[in-house]
Amino acid sequence: MDGDQAGGGFVEAGLAAIPPALQRVVDAGDLSGFVTLVWRKGEIAQVNVVGYRDLAAKAPMTRDTLFRIASMTKPVTTVAALMLLEEGKFRLEDPITKWLPEFSGMQVLKEATGPIDQTYPSPRDITVEDLMTHRAGLAYGFTSIGPIAQAHEDRLGSPLGTPLTPEAWLKALGGLPLSYPPGERFHYSHATEVLGFLVARIEGKPIGQVLKDRIFGPLGMTDTDFWCPPAKHGRMAKLYRMNPDTEQLEDVSFPAETQQPVYEAGGGGLVSSIDDYLKFARMLLGKGEVDGVRLLKTETVEMMATSRLTPAQRAIPFMGMPFWLSQSFGLGLSIIQDAAAHEWMGAGSADAFGWPGAFGTWWQADPAQDLIAIYMIQDSMPLGPEAVANLAARRGLGGRAALPVFQKMVYAALGR
Repeated sequence: MDGDQAGGGFVEAGLAAIPPALQRVVDAGDLSGFVTLVWRKGEIAQVNVVGYRDLAAKAPMTRDTLFRIASMTKPVTTVAALMLLEEGKFRLEDPITKWLPEFSGMQVLKEATGPIDQTYPSPRDITVEDLMTHRAGLAYGFTSIGPIAQAHEDRLGSPLGTPLTPEAWLKALGGLPLSYPPGERFHYSHATEVLGFLVARIEGKPIGQVLKDRIFGPLGMTDTDFWCPPAKHGRMAKLYRMNPDTEQLEDVSFPAETQQPVYEAGGGGLVSSIDDYLKFARMLLGKGEVDGVRLLKTETVEMMATSRLTPAQRAIPFMGMPFWLSQSFGLGLSIIQDAAAHEWMGAGSADAFGWPGAFGTWWQADPAQDLIAIYMIQDSMPLGPEAVANLAARRGLGGRAALPVFQKMVYAALGR
C-alpha cells in the first residue's frame, strides 16, 4: 500500500479507513462501541473511540473507558507466577499439591462427556506447567459437554463470579473429576484461576494484592484491578448481548461493586483500560522490560512465548474450531506459528502473541513488526454449561466479525 506515512510507519489512508469500518458495526446495532489502539516502533499510531459505553444514557466511549477484560487476565496472572519462578519459589514441573492439597488424589472421567461418578485415579498430579498450558485436565462448564459441564455450574457457580471464598471454591473444584489426565491435551479451564490462588498461597496475600505489588504498581497500571471502585463506576462500559428474539442489544452488565471482591479470578476477573493494558503488552514485547522497569528476564518471556503443544494436541479442536491450525500455546499466551494459515481468523506475523477475552476484548504483540494492537468491546457471549455445543447456533454474530476486520485493516496499513 502506497501513500502518506502516519505514525509508526503506517500508511495514513490505511489507518484512516478503520474508524468508519468500526462505526458501521455500531450503526448496524451489532455492538455498542469500541476503543482500539495501535502502537508501533515506540509510538501510538492510532486510537479510535467509537460508539457508546452506555447506550441508554448515550454516554460515549472515551479513551479511559474501563472494560471487563475476561481472559486477557490470564497472561497477567501467568507473569506474576513466572516472577515467582525466577525467584526459585517453584519449578514448572512441581506438583501443585505442594501448595494446593485440595487437588490431591484426583480422579479422571472415564469418558469426558460421561457420568461424573465413572472415574479412575489420575496417573499423576497436576503440575504448575499443566496449569499454565491448560493441560491440567481441569475444565470450564462452558467448554465442556455432558454432566461435568452442569456439575461445574452447580458446585462452583458462574465462571463470571461466584459467592464462594477462594478456599471453598478450591475445595469444590478439587472435588470434581478431571475431564482428561494431566498433560494429555489442551482443555480450556479454570487452570489460571487455580494458578492465581497458588500464587496467593505462596505469597501469603490475595492474588489481587500480588498483582498490584508486582505488576500494576511498577508499571503504573492505575486503572486495573479485580473490581471497579465506586468513584470510577461512570467510566465502566456496559456489557451487552444480542437478544436472539428481538435482535437488539440488551444490557447484561454485572451489578456495580461496592467493595473489593473476596474471590478474585486470576483467569478472567480484571477490569482495565486500553492504556493500562498497553503498558503490560509493551512489557512483554520488550521481553520483560518497559520504560526502564523490568519484571521478567528476557529468557523467561521467550519461554512464555514458545509453543508447548504437540502436533497431536494442536490437532484437537478448541471451542469447536480448528483454532490451532495456525497457532499454538505457550505459558499463558497463544503464538502464531504460520502467518499465511492464520489469515482465516485474523492477521499477524509468525511469533506474534496474545490472548483474547470472552467479552470480545483482544490484543496482540508482534515482535517482527514491533507492533501492538488492542481492541476493546463489551459483547457478552454464552458462558453457561455446554456453551461450546451451542455457540455455532448463536445469532447476532455481526459484532464478533468486526475483530478480524480490524486486524486485517491494521496489517494492511503497514508501510513497506
